[in-house]
Amino acid sequence: MSITATMVKELRERTGAGMMECKKALVATSGDVEAAIEAMRKSGQAKADKKAGRVAAEGMIVIEANNDAGVIVEINSETDFVAKDESFGKFAKAVATTAMNSKAEDVTALTTEVIADGITVDAARRELIAKLGENIGVRRMARIEGGDVIASYLHGNRIGVLVALKGGDEVLGRDIAMHVAAANPVCVDAADVPAELLEKEREIKLELARASGKTPEIMEKMVAGQIRKFVNEITLTGQPFVKDPDQSVGKLLKSAGATITAFIRYEVGEGIEKKEENFAEEVMKQVNAADD
Repeated sequence: MSITATMVKELRERTGAGMMECKKALVATSGDVEAAIEAMRKSGQAKADKKAGRVAAEGMIVIEANNDAGVIVEINSETDFVAKDESFGKFAKAVATTAMNSKAEDVTALTTEVIADGITVDAARRELIAKLGENIGVRRMARIEGGDVIASYLHGNRIGVLVALKGGDEVLGRDIAMHVAAANPVCVDAADVPAELLEKEREIKLELARASGKTPEIMEKMVAGQIRKFVNEITLTGQPFVKDPDQSVGKLLKSAGATITAFIRYEVGEGIEKKEENFAEEVMKQVNAADD
């Protein structure tokens, strides 16, 4: 049968693929749109597998939240250019909505959930890889529930924070979320600081104190004071509040009759080892290749 422009347009809208790719798929399936979609998904999956080894350290953080719960998700791409693509943004938003509605507790569970257009998150991801030509990954997600207030803050699309409070209000919650985005605390308060982290820091401070030649008693006092300072620096309640450094976050919360039950902070690409590109070297390789 003849392949009409209307058929190509429908397939293109449903898959996001190029016009010629859509036409070829329709020709191969004798105009069967559903069969063409299935064939293109299989083709897209093959392309996705080839790109799976590439480092995807760009992307965006997306958040969905209401009065009872919130989810935060990191979606990665290889380049910032693709991260700014409208299709990428729509996919990221749909993944966050799916995470919120599905109650998935981790990325593994989330990728098998059905997204808005009737396919799984992972299938939609693979289709997007085929369309945009880059490795794309749903890297991580987390959920916060409970408390009186669930607050969130996004700094652009690169840093996202969720905070759960008992007491307080939405204004306070957002202020705390903004603080977490800026100050990047390790944990809520001193009681939450990992023992191994404290011990490691104490060993470092003690070694430095020994070099000072002070008596053991003075060294112990020096180290104790430095450890207190360190704890304040890495804990949310101990840090100076970014909007009013004269008071700590702990004092701010106390004055509002509120406590933090949990917080989550994601930053795009943190912990991912990016490949360092030597552009001058790459140009020279191309020049040499052209001369051969």
